[in-house]
Amino acid sequence: MTDRTQTAFVFPGQGSQYVGMGQALCDRFPEATAVFEEAEDALGFGLRELCFRGPEADLNRTENTQPAILTASVAALRVLECRSGFEPAWVAGHSLGEYSALVCAGALGLADAARVVRERGRLMQQAVPEGEGGMAAILGLETDAVHGICAVAADGQVVAPANLNGGGQVVVSGARAAVRRAAQLARDAGARKVVELAVSAPFHCALMKPAAEGLREVLEAVDVHPLSVGVVTNVEATVNLDAARVKPLLVEQVVAPVRWDESVRTLVEAGCEHAVELGPGRVLSGLIRRIDRRVRNLHVEAPADVDKLVTELGA
Repeated sequence: MTDRTQTAFVFPGQGSQYVGMGQALCDRFPEATAVFEEAEDALGFGLRELCFRGPEADLNRTENTQPAILTASVAALRVLECRSGFEPAWVAGHSLGEYSALVCAGALGLADAARVVRERGRLMQQAVPEGEGGMAAILGLETDAVHGICAVAADGQVVAPANLNGGGQVVVSGARAAVRRAAQLARDAGARKVVELAVSAPFHCALMKPAAEGLREVLEAVDVHPLSVGVVTNVEATVNLDAARVKPLLVEQVVAPVRWDESVRTLVEAGCEHAVELGPGRVLSGLIRRIDRRVRNLHVEAPADVDKLVTELGA
């Protein structure tokens, strides 16, 4: 039996989406269907059709991707809650996934979260003209080395670490030319691998400031409720239980790096031994495995996962 006091629920971010996500859960579990219906009502468009049948190009549009992943993740969460009654000791999410974590913690309602992340996606897409920004994943260099590379590569432009993913993986973000300079410097410094990412905007860097200001206005109309469980935030990589800090941290998150490596280490230091990834893909499970192999990774994405987890959790 898995102990609640040792378990965290974690939620994926953008990039985990795929056509068909959530469909199997909805086919079997009415609580998953109810989540998609609530999100559809809030957004005013056919989210199930988009998630289940695409087209992929539309699903990959940032303003669609973000509410789609959020909804698929919360659907998996609600199924697990209804079928097991299990509650985590902590929650965390990678970038967009922090909104799913806040829904899990009761701080945000699903409808509000869906509307906010759709606007978040639109604002992030509009912040930088298409083609002017870029991101690259650098593998095999320490974070401090990547910071130094970005300082040299900037040359008057913006480029900075955006995702501190752990396990020797750092994603940099900024002006496309500066990102390419950083990528070459990383190769010259002995990086094991450097991959320029196919993204529509340079997320989590100073170029996103217009999006952060827009998001601040969007969040003004949203109610934040008391948190039932601590959320390890991307910005600080510490546990937050203060509802008053949720909005400022979400605004700052748009321009600040995602400190995932430190977030996982915070969970481990607090006593976390099991991490349940809820939603599409297994990206976070892979990252957590590279950060600390003592953490046992579990996953809920399909009906078979639910059956397995109900047994694992001793329900």
